[in-house]
Formats: sequence, C-alpha cells, structure tokens
Amino acid sequence: MDLQDQLKNLFPDHIPSNEPEIQEEKEHELFVQKEPMICKYEKRKGKPTTIIAGYEGEEEDFKLLAKEIKNKLAVGGSFKDGEIIIQGDYRDRIMNILKEKGFKVKRVGG
Repeated sequence: MDLQDQLKNLFPDHIPSNEPEIQEEKEHELFVQKEPMICKYEKRKGKPTTIIAGYEGEEEDFKLLAKEIKNKLAVGGSFKDGEIIIQGDYRDRIMNILKEKGFKVKRVGG
C-alpha cells in the first residue's frame, strides 16, 4: 500500500488536485542610500569587532543585511541600536560585499 492509498483511507472525501503548487519567492530589495555607510573597527572587551552603521532605510532591511553578511562570512554577530556588530576584523570583506550590493562604504579606524 503506497502513500496515496493510505491518504485515501484516512480522508475518503478529499479530491487531490493535479495542479502543482506555485511558490514565488521574490528577493527583497534593499534601500540603497546616497550617503555612505560607516564600517569601523573597535575592540570591545579585548576582542576585535567590526561595526557597520549609518543605514537610512527600514530597520528590517538592515537586519536582513546583517543576517546575509553573517552567513556569507560564517561569523557571529548581532544587530543593536541601528548598528551591525560582527565578531572579528572583517572590514575589507564586508566593504566588498556592500559594494557589490550597490552601497557606498566609508572605512573608519585604521
């Protein structure tokens, strides 16, 4: 007895549709601003961190950008008070990622 037969036994009144479900995943467009974002290096509690600030768009967009950066770099980090905080000194790589997306980035701190 295959799965279709088992489902017919459980739900005898159900009529299966032959149409495949269409799922459209639209990639979210980020707001690209004219002013440059600031990418700076700090040491917090003796550990190196990279901080990205100065985004003028929606906070949810900035959170999505933070998640994407953390996934691409395979590092930890957080989003607090309108800043993305990445663990480690990744200024050059982050600046390249942001420039590919069309953002202007200004390097601060060394």
